[in-house]
Amino acid sequence: MIKAFVVDNDRLRLTEDLAADGDRVVWADLFNPTKEEEARIESWLGIAIPTREEMEEIEISSRLYIEDGGYFMTAVLPAQTEADDPLMAPVTFVLAGSRLITIRYHEPKAFKTFPLRAEKVATGCTSSDTILIGLLEAVVDRLADILERAGRDVEVISRDIFEARSTKASKRNRDFQELLKAIGRKEDIASSVRDSLISLQRLAGFLAHVAAQTKMSKDVRARIKTLSRDVLSLADHATFLSQKISFLLDATLGMISIEQNAIIKIFSVAAVIFLPPTLVASIYGMNFDIIPELKWEFGYPFAIGLMVVSAILPFWYFRRRGWL
Repeated sequence: MIKAFVVDNDRLRLTEDLAADGDRVVWADLFNPTKEEEARIESWLGIAIPTREEMEEIEISSRLYIEDGGYFMTAVLPAQTEADDPLMAPVTFVLAGSRLITIRYHEPKAFKTFPLRAEKVATGCTSSDTILIGLLEAVVDRLADILERAGRDVEVISRDIFEARSTKASKRNRDFQELLKAIGRKEDIASSVRDSLISLQRLAGFLAHVAAQTKMSKDVRARIKTLSRDVLSLADHATFLSQKISFLLDATLGMISIEQNAIIKIFSVAAVIFLPPTLVASIYGMNFDIIPELKWEFGYPFAIGLMVVSAILPFWYFRRRGWL
């Protein structure tokens, strides 16, 4: 599918006829393009656009390059970020003269919100470079929202791990398997956003070089610098969030170890407490002929009392030493 936009009264307007408005089109967005649509855009621009396989290459030379007068920039962007399993895929931005071409095979939210806003409000996006900057700013804003939401979720997980709860809530919140799953999901989100920010950081550096080479306006170059600083600060925040998630993972594993040690401790104490009564019962369960207490009138109460006392004494000793 091809969406073509033209400038109308300092606003972007979606045009239905690329052939008729070809000279006025400043942004063409290719979403899941077919071979025919790719050939149509290549014929219109006079340059070859990258295939999906080429977009997925991880080498810098395959993601940031100049070819046939066009500037090709590829970044990894997330989609479906409302869920805990975002879809990560590359998006290619092509600056070809006065036109911007975007090629993508998934739908990051910025590609929905930015055109709607640019159609309703005069955002100053009237050329290919300003549209590219505005689109990248919307992408960075979206990544910041994802990190903020992930940070709030991490705080909730942290409280579930460390805060003292009532008895019922404590039992509910001690489902460490669910906690580990939640921590793993947040780490996936943080690492995905960090990868996206790294690709955007490289793209911003390349774009700054392109701006200097093509002598873009001073305002555009200032916005590129601001974009680079925003991406860098978000990358630092994503790194901090990943470190905090790693700490929570270690803390959760430590809590599991403490719970296991407490259970083993209970069994160990129970074994020690019941060992003396078992010894007494074993002695008086022997089948020897000469056991004086067997014919004693108070032999049975004596054996029971001895077993009770031998169980109470270790328990009292453990409590006094603070082991229970």
